[in-house]
Amino acid sequence: MPRRPRIEISGFYHVVNRGVERRVVFYDRCDFEYFIILLSDGCEKFNITLHNYCLMNNHYHLLIELKDENLSKFMRYLNSTYAIYFNKKYKRVGHLWQGRFKSWYVVNEVYLYTLIRYIEQNPLKAKLVEKIEHYPYSSSYYFFKKEEVPNYLRNSWIVKTYEKNIKRINDFFSLDIDSFDLKELTKASNLVDAPNIDKKIYEEKLIELFKGITDKKIRNNYIFEAYNQGYSQYMIAKTIGISQPAVNGIIKRMSK
Repeated sequence: MPRRPRIEISGFYHVVNRGVERRVVFYDRCDFEYFIILLSDGCEKFNITLHNYCLMNNHYHLLIELKDENLSKFMRYLNSTYAIYFNKKYKRVGHLWQGRFKSWYVVNEVYLYTLIRYIEQNPLKAKLVEKIEHYPYSSSYYFFKKEEVPNYLRNSWIVKTYEKNIKRINDFFSLDIDSFDLKELTKASNLVDAPNIDKKIYEEKLIELFKGITDKKIRNNYIFEAYNQGYSQYMIAKTIGISQPAVNGIIKRMSK
């Protein structure tokens, strides 16, 4: 039976691939760096925005944004070119990757923000580093630096949203991935269609909800209500002008 074609639409995608039988696919610094070069070149070649990446020894995670329906072409270029390099270098034959890559369409903001943190925290979970910015083969290695970020990350969500404000970047990544967020991530990963929501109207409704509110107790009740209605913590924080960790704290306190 022929393989079913992938459903590809423009938007954000979480992409994962592993070495065959979970074998190592990045042995040394040169391997990691060559893959990152291919990743950069591929994003430019196929008009793709790279938001986050993390390369581990036997797998990798990408968060990318498509402008065109060309995910399969991009991944074929990335995986096959690297496999040729790897097999030649280590004098091996056969498949390098464990089947086709896995990809999930990012359907909402809750999934997006959780996913960004999840990807960057992989080295922490593996106990390779004590802080995400210390791991040299992930995008967070550059997000926490005040010097120029590489060209391939200049349009990433973190860079565009926080620019070079290290404190705000740290606040974003310091938020825990709680059980609710993980549940939302798992649920969203099983969907393929974007929510039928006009984003501008969505934001305007939130602005109207908080209009004229000055009392903190009332404001906090509305924050909790807005969150339960499906508004992201980031959008609420942006609308009312407080930090996302502050919104997170209010929601946690009111959930008890």
